[in-house]
Amino acid sequence: MSEQFSVTLKQIIDEFKLEVLWMPEDPETIKITENDITRPGLQLMGFYEYFNPERIQIIGKMEFAYLSTIDENERANHVEALFAQHIKALCLSRGLPCFAEMLTLARQYHVPVLRTSESTSHFTSNLLSFLNLHLAPRVTRHGVLIEIYGEGIFITGESGVGKSECAIELVKRGHRLVADDAVEIRKVSNTNLVGTSPENIRHFLELRGIGIINVRRLFGMGAVKLQQEIDMIIELEPWDSSKVYDRMGVDEQYANILGVKVPSMTIPVKPGRNTAVIMEVAAMNSRQKKMGYNATQELLHQLGLEDMKGTETVKDFDSF
Repeated sequence: MSEQFSVTLKQIIDEFKLEVLWMPEDPETIKITENDITRPGLQLMGFYEYFNPERIQIIGKMEFAYLSTIDENERANHVEALFAQHIKALCLSRGLPCFAEMLTLARQYHVPVLRTSESTSHFTSNLLSFLNLHLAPRVTRHGVLIEIYGEGIFITGESGVGKSECAIELVKRGHRLVADDAVEIRKVSNTNLVGTSPENIRHFLELRGIGIINVRRLFGMGAVKLQQEIDMIIELEPWDSSKVYDRMGVDEQYANILGVKVPSMTIPVKPGRNTAVIMEVAAMNSRQKKMGYNATQELLHQLGLEDMKGTETVKDFDSF
């Protein structure tokens, strides 16, 4: 069974600067585990089929307008039916006023009531992004994550192959380090992975012969980044003269991480090869492909070899 992650209500309050109208207990102890929200328009009219009380409930202008049109007793009955589901929290958007009976029932059923001045659509969009990031399925893998020209490059390879040395050269060339040694990878959507560093080792990097350095303190704030979408995986391996390496780029390789396909490639390293420059070229080439240009396809077209087909290989990331 997959691990279930949570975020505290206090984190949400602090992140979005929410006004607390009623809080039954320390918000640090209230755990949110659902990465979706509900606008309970149907529920306020009595429909509770498929209702999930674990979600945060958002009252916007439409729900407020409906509650304003009914008499106080009927409104209290509808709100009580909602609170009786033991919902995690209710938040009013647009700075809307809170009905007196709503606060009374919140105390009775121990439901936190919050308020934001943001518009409903803007607040729900930002809240969903926050929840998707913090509650996303995740794995931690050995490697280095660095941003190169806006591309998130996850560098892997056996210990001692030169991942950290390559990373420090890239930092000196103006790129930004996200994580060294351990990269926490989160699946924020069906097509996107975001990598970050565990907090206790954030900004630190190990260089054999020198030891541990703090990249942020040594090179400044512009040399680090807290998180980055993973666009490509590059595996470094010692040069093997008996192995045939891809020279055309016709074949496409992918790694499967948490069910998401990520483009990958293998780069052999040996003395004299400038791995950092190769990483930069790989990142720029990746951006070109996203923008619709593929140098390999253009060359094959000019040679009259358009029919030459490559193969697609998808490997589980744990096999790297």
